[in-house]
Amino acid sequence: MKFNEFEYKRPDFEITKTALENLIMSMNESVSFGDFKGNMDEVNKKRNTIQSMETLVSIRYSIDTRDTFYSSEKEYWDEISPQYEEINSKFYKAVTQSKFRKELEKEIGTQFIKIAEYSLKSFDPCIIEDLKEENKLTSEYTRLLASAKIIFEGEERNLSGMGPFMTSKDPSVRENASQKYYGFFEENEDKFDDIFSQLVNVRHSMACKLGFENFTELGYIRMLRTDYNADMVSKFRNQVSQYIIPCVSKLFERQRKRLNLDKLRYFDENYEFETGNPEPKGDSKFIIDNGIKMYRELSKETKEFFEFMTEHELMDLETKKGKSAGGYCTYIPDYKSPFIFSNFNSTDADIDVLTHEAGHAFQVYQSRWIDIPEINFPTYESCEIHSMSMEFITYPWMELFFKEDTDKYKYAHMGSTLKFIPYGVLVDEFQHHIYEKPQLSPAQRKTLWRELEKKYQPHKNYQGCDFLERGGWWLKQGHIFKNPFYYIDYALAQICALQFWKKMEQDRESAWQDYLKICTIGGTKSFVEIVKEAKLISPFEDGCLASIINDIDTYLESVDDTML
Repeated sequence: MKFNEFEYKRPDFEITKTALENLIMSMNESVSFGDFKGNMDEVNKKRNTIQSMETLVSIRYSIDTRDTFYSSEKEYWDEISPQYEEINSKFYKAVTQSKFRKELEKEIGTQFIKIAEYSLKSFDPCIIEDLKEENKLTSEYTRLLASAKIIFEGEERNLSGMGPFMTSKDPSVRENASQKYYGFFEENEDKFDDIFSQLVNVRHSMACKLGFENFTELGYIRMLRTDYNADMVSKFRNQVSQYIIPCVSKLFERQRKRLNLDKLRYFDENYEFETGNPEPKGDSKFIIDNGIKMYRELSKETKEFFEFMTEHELMDLETKKGKSAGGYCTYIPDYKSPFIFSNFNSTDADIDVLTHEAGHAFQVYQSRWIDIPEINFPTYESCEIHSMSMEFITYPWMELFFKEDTDKYKYAHMGSTLKFIPYGVLVDEFQHHIYEKPQLSPAQRKTLWRELEKKYQPHKNYQGCDFLERGGWWLKQGHIFKNPFYYIDYALAQICALQFWKKMEQDRESAWQDYLKICTIGGTKSFVEIVKEAKLISPFEDGCLASIINDIDTYLESVDDTML
């Protein structure tokens, strides 16, 4: 069955609710663990169907936000999903308060129980209307991004379609394209500000109703961070300042010199080489064909996985009108199928997607044995270990895509990996300030962003762009709008992925087995536990960043970037 044949049928909420509540009652009345587990399995079967239907709507809506049917269904799910949360809450109580809890923990582990407890802390029927409003506002943000119609070089383009021009060899094209791109955000600045102000207000309101001082603590609970807290994250940010920012500053200076620029301006940052950035040497078919070869050769597990993805057409990769911006991987439980969504734009980012999102998809494919929807994927920061590590694991096959530009790609990719980490912690600290001071005005938020840029990205030069100089960059960062506190996850995972790069250089087979193990574990363990299973050093441990930065710096220094 191909993806377009996957059947969507809106569940009848009242019928589903009654069936689930009856099963939950049976769980509570079970006289043996066998009966309890049987009823629990039936609940999960129905919850998997609900998730599958909601996910199909989300995917098909993001493929074409103009589709009236799926647009309408998306609005329906925005409204109804908080009501399903109320049923889930009853299910979580049945699990956490069960007299069979010890037997359940022995069979499925403790992570799902912890997730159930955290989910109970983050939900109460009194916030259902707030949750509906939050969903509505994030969908509004998605539509606003997708509405971009930028006329450039005689054609109408969306935000993703501007990518190739923003990394053009011609500096005037880069600058003009960047001005057009950020011009869209400036033209719609009031709309973005209004959506975000409403989001901050509704999240703060929910936190207060649930008994929290502000949204920060609730945000951590919603992210299911069961084994680390804000203080540990703050110490990690300090490690980044100490070890990563000096290395990144050297990279930007090397970039300025090899581009023969007096200064590196904002539209030059993503342009790495005078000879042009590395680009895949073919179209999307070329990329997929070589992806098949790469994953066939990498391992028997990846061969099976990628053939499944291509045969069932579980990828939508090319940018087109009406398509939502960005890229993601999701999972459709009833079909045991991952799905990869992206916007190819003929840049090296297309290959990053092929490896990054495929890393997510491979993990959940290996975890299809898990029938509890909360733990198919692990928590977000663990998810990103799989995706970011896959980018490095596939290095030996990059010649398939980049040919003579392979060394250029690897140098640029490693450099961009390091450059991202300070940005990742910037986004995190920004969100902490925002939700600890929800009364900040739009202008104050932008001033705060610009101050944090100067702290974590001292190289930034926005000469010629008042919008960015005022602190407008973050309006394009979807996570800040749609997934509050989801961003430090990337930085934490990146440190783990860099450790996998080091392990792969030392003993590839052993490193692959460690990677395969944590993919199969899925979400049955917490972040710190998964890091331990992978035989990595936790990013929260003193000395973690120090243990890898010298190896990375040595590799980067060994490359004569002026010859690339």
